[in-house]
Amino acid sequence: MLLSRNAHKSVIAAVIINGVEPIWVHPKFDAERHMAHPPEPDDVRDRLREHPDAKGMLLISPTELGSCADIRGVADVCHAADVPLIVDEAWGAHLPFHPGLPSWGMDADADLVVTSVHKMGGAIEQSSVFHLQHDRVSVDVLKQREDLLGTTSASSLVYAALDGWRRQMAEQGHGLLDTALRRAERLRAALDELPGLAVMGDEIVREGLAAEFDPLKIVVDVRDLGITGMQAAEWLRAERHVDVGGSDSCRISASITHSDDETEKILLEALRSLVDGADSIERQRPVRLPEPRALELEQAVLPRAAFFGPAEQVPAEQAVGRISAETISPYPPGVPVVAPGEVITEEVVDYLRSGIEHGFLVSDSADPSLETFRVLTRP
Repeated sequence: MLLSRNAHKSVIAAVIINGVEPIWVHPKFDAERHMAHPPEPDDVRDRLREHPDAKGMLLISPTELGSCADIRGVADVCHAADVPLIVDEAWGAHLPFHPGLPSWGMDADADLVVTSVHKMGGAIEQSSVFHLQHDRVSVDVLKQREDLLGTTSASSLVYAALDGWRRQMAEQGHGLLDTALRRAERLRAALDELPGLAVMGDEIVREGLAAEFDPLKIVVDVRDLGITGMQAAEWLRAERHVDVGGSDSCRISASITHSDDETEKILLEALRSLVDGADSIERQRPVRLPEPRALELEQAVLPRAAFFGPAEQVPAEQAVGRISAETISPYPPGVPVVAPGEVITEEVVDYLRSGIEHGFLVSDSADPSLETFRVLTRP
């Protein structure tokens, strides 16, 4: 199956469990922003030509930073090969309810869309839904597959929250999202005036890096302040009692939703204070960001075979050239830098170790400090 390599660790977990052979479709890498944008239709077409027996494609859109794929273009490519397109639309619960937002996967002809309503919607944690159309995926088969992993003790709170939010959006969604879009536009314009901050917007579309951009994602690069996004997030939490949605070595990100009100002013004032107070934040050695190609690792063994195979724990410097027996995903966003079965390189070890020094949380590796790596034992 074709899979976007910028998929969340949960996708890698599914591949391990079901034994699928992943054919990675690498995202379009933005070297200036050190960010992955979704792959393009031509990328998918090339991989389908190389692997005509592929059973389908899993596409990530939007990304956690609001970068969106040309879903219809990818759907056309998949359907020409008579395979389904599945869209992981975890960050897109709001998309069907306002024309000023990027395309919803169902409107863009995807076969199956999976949405985490607890992210950009109004339901409680663990509230997710399937959307299905066409006949390339059987309703009965999908239901049975879901039943393998679904709980038999379902929460009525989850179902009630999902249905309550659905009704609210059907009746009031356009107006609520209209207000949210204006709020995000004001906030982005105000942040553009602050020195040292670079706010991402639809220039990524004009530059040909993404097909669409979700304007409700406020993505702010803080590197010109001389700090990392992780340092900025910690400072905002400690000094202004503001938690942002995500942070990494380059930026912080926040989401404006249908339910925001005074948070617009709170976030703006907090970021003004960050600009004023950035000089007081201790400077650290920068995270050693690898070149984009260094993140495209060789898949030497199937993920399932590597994860369940005979393994050993070795010091980080001895892991170079070995085959990973674990997933290594700095969180957030939880996209694996290393998947089971991939060959570990010196550049990746250097990147991850420097990131740990800056506060990367790596919850899925056997050794969260990454002083050691879990690798397949040599034959």
